[in-house]
Parts: sequence; C-alpha cells; structure tokens
Amino acid sequence: MKTVKFGNSDLEVPVIGLGCMRMNTLEKSAIPYYIEHCCDLGINFFDHADVYSDGECEALFGEAMKSVSVPREKMIIQSKCGIIRGVMYDFSYEHIIKSVDGILKRLDTDYLDVLLLHRPDALCEPEEVAKAFDELETKGKVRCFGVSNHRPSQIELLKTCVKQEIHCNQMRFSIPYSSLVSTGIEANMITEGGADRNGDLLDYCRLHGITVQAWAPFRGKNGSFVDSNETYPDLNWALGEISAKYNTTKTAIAAAWILRHPSRIQTIAGTMNFDRIKEVAAASDITLTRDEWYRLYTSAGHLLP
Repeated sequence: MKTVKFGNSDLEVPVIGLGCMRMNTLEKSAIPYYIEHCCDLGINFFDHADVYSDGECEALFGEAMKSVSVPREKMIIQSKCGIIRGVMYDFSYEHIIKSVDGILKRLDTDYLDVLLLHRPDALCEPEEVAKAFDELETKGKVRCFGVSNHRPSQIELLKTCVKQEIHCNQMRFSIPYSSLVSTGIEANMITEGGADRNGDLLDYCRLHGITVQAWAPFRGKNGSFVDSNETYPDLNWALGEISAKYNTTKTAIAAAWILRHPSRIQTIAGTMNFDRIKEVAAASDITLTRDEWYRLYTSAGHLLP
C-alpha cells in the first residue's frame, strides 16, 4: 500500500483509508476481523465522525479494538465533530471539547491521531476553535488537526487564530462528482462545470501542503456510478476497458483515477464488504496514463473545452 505525507506533519498515511460510517451494518462479531483484514491490506487509517449513527459506529469500533491483534499505535484513527444532526453546526470551544471527550470514550482510546472539523459552522469564531485545539493538543488528546468540506477562505479564517497546522481537508470527490477539477478545466467559461463552488481548493491545498481526502469516491449524483450502466453508460464502458487492461476491477480503476491527481489525495472508502475493500486497495498499485485519466473524466459527461 502506497502512502502519502499527511499535510505538513510527520505522519505517513495509506492512500486508501476506511470510512467507518456504515460499521454498524456489520455483524458485531465480524468487526474485529474486518479491521484486521483492512490492516492486512495496508489500510490502517480509519475515518470516523461523532454523527455516524450517533456515535454507535465509534462505540462498535472501540469495543472491537479489545480483540484486535493490531496494536493501537499501528493504527491511524481520525474522527470529526461539529455537526448536531438536523439542528445546527457548532464549532464552539465547549462543543469541540465535549465532542472529543465523547469520541475518545466511545473509541476507548486516549488520543486521536487526527481531528477534523466537520461541515463549516456559519457562526464559527476562530478564537473558540483555537482555544479548543490548544487544550486538546496540550493534553495529548489530538495529534493532528484538519477540516472537512471547507473552502480555502474558511481555512484562512481559522488560521487567523489557530496556531496548529491544518493538515487535511476532506471533500466529496469522484469521477462524476468532480467540480474540484472542472472549475479549473473550464476556467473563464460560463458553463455548469466552470462554476466556482470551492474556491480553487485543489490548487490551494497543493500550495499549502494540505492533504485532500476524497469522500464518496464511488458515488455520482444519484448513488453509485460503478456498474450503473443506465445512468453512466459511457463511463462504465471506459471503466470496463481500462480495468481489463490492468487486469483489475472497475472499482479499482475508479479509485486509481482519484489517486492519479497530483494533489496527494487520500481516498476514503466506506465499504463494509471484505471483497470490495480488497478491490479498492488494488488501486494503490495502478497509475493511470494521462489519456486514460481524461478519458474517464470526459466519459462521465464533463466538458473538455
């Protein structure tokens, strides 16, 4: 499994991470084996959030850790906070501290390797975030910090007070759902893909050494696009031909497409299927050619001016 440098930290992370949002769909007895299966594949990065089934997924992971043979220090555990589902977003000092304490208790661990602020809080006060980050770092509860679904300007606002590096930004990104790149490709055009929805995020992250994490890497606008021939026939035809060339699967090629971008993107795969996560892991060994990358991009319906 290939790795990338995590932001400007000393941490090396696998290019594929496991998203644990659906961990509660596994039989409880299967969870320790699934964690070990992922680690055997080199996927020792586990992405959580306190809103995933209202903390149940974290609790199940924490319980499973008691019978997993892989030591805690060999794992990289990330979680997110800031969403109060259906009510509001909250980046206040009190909420961040309370959330992390709850996360650590459910995961049954003394520290998080990474904490991300989930969706942006419109009432965010950077001073409050800075106070929380300072306390969490000083007490050894969090080692690295980042954000999720944030525009560059929102990161810059945090940096006016937060002294810790923002090492990561987790964003939705897949072949069909790729405004992160279409904004640049369709620059200076009055087109759907040229609309600036992210503030040139990929360029910003490259300039500042921030790792981009891709969530929902196999989802289009309406569910999964892999083998969705009715919605994405051209894309699946291209995925089929390219996967045959590399003797792999469409899923692996879809993940390899993300990894091919030079922005040090880490793909977060949320599958709880033993075979499917093995398919995703295979993407680590595939480097698509430039023409293959663009062929997949245009076959998803994107404009190439």
